[in-house]
Amino acid sequence: FRGRHGIYLEDLFVRPELRGRGAGKALLRRLARRCVDEGLGRFEWSVLDWNEPAVAFYRSQGARLLGDWTMCRIDGAALLALAGEDAAARGVGAIARRGNMR
Repeated sequence: FRGRHGIYLEDLFVRPELRGRGAGKALLRRLARRCVDEGLGRFEWSVLDWNEPAVAFYRSQGARLLGDWTMCRIDGAALLALAGEDAAARGVGAIARRGNMR
């Protein structure tokens, strides 16, 4: 924990036919430049541990993998329940389980 603002990158996807041409590096570089220009303390994102090409790419850009953090998610009916709402009353059933909550 750094206690400073930063940028969190939700998704990075480069079309397969454009991979290996520097597009991913350019995208990361632009966000890193924004962090530096705005005085932000970090640039973070998540990657699935089985995505070995992505892990290798991120490491090659200087990223450290923080093995002591685990991503948590609450969505669908569990999100409504935590918010104190009844999923059935909102008509959220199978849709919420698929992650398409209205």
